[in-house]
Amino acid sequence: MIARMNGGLLARLEAGPVVCAEGYLFELERRGYLQAGAYVPEVVLEHPEVVTQLHRDFVHAGSDVVEAFTYYAHREKMRIIGKEHLLEQINRQALAIAKAVAVESGTLLAGDICNTNVFADDDASRRTVRGMFEEQVAWAAEAGVDFVIAETYSHVEEALIALDVIKQAGFPAVVTLIIHQEPVTRDGWTPAEACRRLEAAGADVVGLNCGRGPATMLPLLEAIRNAVSGYVAALPVPYRTNERAPTFQSLRDPAVGGTPGGRPFPTALDPFTCNRYEIAEFAVAARDVGVNYFGLCCGAGPHHVRSLAEALGRTPLASRYSPDMSKHAYFGTDETLKQENVEFAKDL
Repeated sequence: MIARMNGGLLARLEAGPVVCAEGYLFELERRGYLQAGAYVPEVVLEHPEVVTQLHRDFVHAGSDVVEAFTYYAHREKMRIIGKEHLLEQINRQALAIAKAVAVESGTLLAGDICNTNVFADDDASRRTVRGMFEEQVAWAAEAGVDFVIAETYSHVEEALIALDVIKQAGFPAVVTLIIHQEPVTRDGWTPAEACRRLEAAGADVVGLNCGRGPATMLPLLEAIRNAVSGYVAALPVPYRTNERAPTFQSLRDPAVGGTPGGRPFPTALDPFTCNRYEIAEFAVAARDVGVNYFGLCCGAGPHHVRSLAEALGRTPLASRYSPDMSKHAYFGTDETLKQENVEFAKDL
């Protein structure tokens, strides 16, 4: 067993950048263990060994955090698919799986709560979402998490409710917003203004996740950095978004069949995927802007996480297997290596 990291999240951030791998939904869907559309993490019950291995893969690649796979495991989402009776079991199992990997790897353990899609500007919905957050944070507290992530909020007020629940429970809070095609939240706040409000309300780390790829998230980060005094988070999706299509939901591909309007989201995004070198470039650019808490969201694989970590000066265990083309028969200089793959070299 490896000793746990010295101190908690804030001590780690004080010492330098923190990497938190996300992207469980898309990666497990690609592996055939989760259904696109529903996106409910039943896999933690059906195939816990798969979730355990993905946690290990992300840690091996350089993640400092094991985040419990409880995204969309809230009461409203479970009700929609008729499986509300599994709510507590899924949350407790996901936390137990994540905790086991955090303990064995010496990494931080994070709970996770997310957008509910039922928030509205009325007292009834505020009570409803608060109740959902309270039960999930209570289960996370019982599991002994180091901090809680509140992510993918379109409405600042919903994020503020999530933050209040986390702080009431006594945990450090990482709160990240999703910015859609318009560069403001659903309730009209710029990302900088929104993050300033969240920091003033007690968030320990504020920033953005999901929705936007590196190219269209990066311009928003500098304004956030200038607006807040604390730690800033950036967790883009690893897709080549652009000015015309600033989010991965708005990307269009005329070659896509079977989806309306040539929309590749969510299951035909492969041609738009960033390579590992683009992710490394984003990590450096975000660090130079002043980001402290790094990660990747939907679509990320362990190779992306490794490149991000290495760009920040890390050498995770997976760095042992980082590319070294000098050892390749075609690209290298050793004559023995070249001879071993002569036919392949001819083809090139």
